[in-house]
Amino acid sequence: MTMPRIILLLLIFNTLVVVGGTVFNYATLRSLQSGQPLPGLSSAGAGEEEKTSEYRFFPIEKVIVSLQGENREHYFVLDLVLQADLETDPKKLEQIDPMVRNSVVAHLSAMTFESLRAMPIPELQGKLESALFDDFASKKLAMPFANVLVSKLIVQ
Repeated sequence: MTMPRIILLLLIFNTLVVVGGTVFNYATLRSLQSGQPLPGLSSAGAGEEEKTSEYRFFPIEKVIVSLQGENREHYFVLDLVLQADLETDPKKLEQIDPMVRNSVVAHLSAMTFESLRAMPIPELQGKLESALFDDFASKKLAMPFANVLVSKLIVQ
């Protein structure tokens, strides 16, 4: 008589596990569809919503740099994009266009053609950002942008 009771208990336990799993899956799917957090489950940042940032982009087109190569003169044409916060006034970005052009041309003109040609784009972006940050800091100007992106690079 003990064997049928054990089988009956296992059957009831198995049924409870299946029903519990079904209810949990149903609740999970419903919460994913509605975008609400799962009831009863908490994560480390449940009280904090992740804030997504929106940016304003300001193009600076056709920055031309002339560099002397071994046999001839070479031209680099760069199109840059300044990445700023969405709240940044577009007029501020327009006003700094000449400053950015001057700083980029001055920084790149000091380089050799071979070194500039061999430089990867992420490294070039990093050098331009640091040069711009230094120039703006030396002139005690506020930086209305956060990053400098190279959107086009043409070598002739």
